[in-house]
Amino acid sequence: MKIVLTERQKEILNFIQEYVDFNGFPPTYREIGQKFKIVSTFGVKRHIDALVKKGYLNSSNNLSRTLSLIINNDPVQKEETIIEIPVVGRVAAGQPILAEENIEGNIIIDKNFLGSRTECFGLKVRGDSMINAGILEGDLVIIQPQKEASNGDIIVALLKDEATMKRYSLVNQKIYLIPENEKYDPIIIENNEDFSVVGKVIGVFRSYN
Repeated sequence: MKIVLTERQKEILNFIQEYVDFNGFPPTYREIGQKFKIVSTFGVKRHIDALVKKGYLNSSNNLSRTLSLIINNDPVQKEETIIEIPVVGRVAAGQPILAEENIEGNIIIDKNFLGSRTECFGLKVRGDSMINAGILEGDLVIIQPQKEASNGDIIVALLKDEATMKRYSLVNQKIYLIPENEKYDPIIIENNEDFSVVGKVIGVFRSYN
C-alpha cells in the first residue's frame, strides 16, 4: 500500500502526470522548480526522493528526464512500449557522440514515435537558424544517426569541429546547408573533408513554462 502524500507532494505528482500526458516525457528538475517556485534543484530532489520512497515514482540514477509514474506499482507506460534515449549536450569531431561526458540526461518516449529507429539521441537546439522550419532555440530534437542525407532532410552536420543543424541540399555535386531563417545565408561546402553528416532530425519536443 502506498503511503499518504503531503499536499505539496500531491501537487508535484499531479504536475508530473499532466506534463507527461501532454509532452510524452517527464519534466526536468528545473521545470518542476520553476512551477513551484523552488529555488534549488536540491529542494526539488527532496520532493522527488520522497515520491520515489513512497512508491509513486521511479527515478533512474536521479536524472531529471528519467522519472516515470507508477500506478498500483506498475509503470504507467509499460516497458515494452517505451524507450529511453540519451540527451547530449554537444557533438564534436573525433569522439563518440554518446561519450559519457557528452550525455546530459535521458528522456523516455513512446517507441511508436521512433518506429524501428532505436539508436536515436536527443540534442538541445541552440540558435535561431531553423525557426521557419518550426525548430526554436531550446527545443529538443530527436536525431537518427546516419552518415548520408537526401535533399530536403534537416540534418545535424559537423563542419570541422563545429556542429550545425541545417536543411541539406545537393546541387550539381555541390553541398549546400540551408538555414530556415532569412537572416542567414546558406553554407556552401567547399571541402568535403571538413564536412560529415551526424544524423537526420526526425522529431522535435518543446516544453512551455
